[in-house]
Amino acid sequence: MYPFSYVKAKSLKEAGEFLAAHPDAKLLAGGMTLIPTLKARLAQPSHLVDIGGLAELAGIKEGAGKLLIAGGTRHHEVATSDAVKKAIPALAYLANLIGDPQVRNRGTIGGSVANNDPAADYPAAVLGLGATVVTTRREIAAEDFFQGMFTTALAPGEIVVRLVFPVAKRAAYAKFPHPASGYAMAGVFVAETATGVRVAVTGAAPGVFRWKEAEAALGRNFNPAALAGLAVNADELNEDIHATREYRANLVAVMARRAVAQITGK
Repeated sequence: MYPFSYVKAKSLKEAGEFLAAHPDAKLLAGGMTLIPTLKARLAQPSHLVDIGGLAELAGIKEGAGKLLIAGGTRHHEVATSDAVKKAIPALAYLANLIGDPQVRNRGTIGGSVANNDPAADYPAAVLGLGATVVTTRREIAAEDFFQGMFTTALAPGEIVVRLVFPVAKRAAYAKFPHPASGYAMAGVFVAETATGVRVAVTGAAPGVFRWKEAEAALGRNFNPAALAGLAVNADELNEDIHATREYRANLVAVMARRAVAQITGK
């Protein structure tokens, strides 16, 4: 680990100003990705700006057909929140599948979304539900936020303040986890929303994406059988020592059917 200076921000405003003055500084919330990266000497920030305890980044609220989750909310809080379980049970279920108890008690939803790991779980829910990412500067639609592997629409110094999720009519998440890391080799979030069916896939490709063909099929017949014969383009998926592109394509199809089955009971 390279040397750095530690700064504990007293407000989002202070954190933003410090980042503007120190371009090589990094934000620290849960640190579940940042700390291992530092330990492996894959990053060399000048400062770590701790925003983990800010009241501005805490809290979960539900009302008017929307669920608001502050960026500093821990995964465990999302998984156990009565408000989340009532509004979007699938989101609470997803949060409980992240990592292990240690990760769930430290990692934050804002940090995960901002990091945009291609195998992370939250991006599937954010895109699948058509959520809005509210930052210190603006509101960004999920469709515009995720821009590829570890890449988002966030500008330097911009901080995720909260996630705004429209409450779906019904939704479910199915995941095939890597046996060692727990990350998704393929995770599929299916939601029936006010504007139609949305199917978001994580873990299988360089970034989260919507499976439009599945959405169209389920829009005509919301049943696992409607997905029979459908397959994502394997050429656009990841391939590594753990799975071929074709294997991941099959996983996506299987997880999609399982998610629909969770919703329909079929």
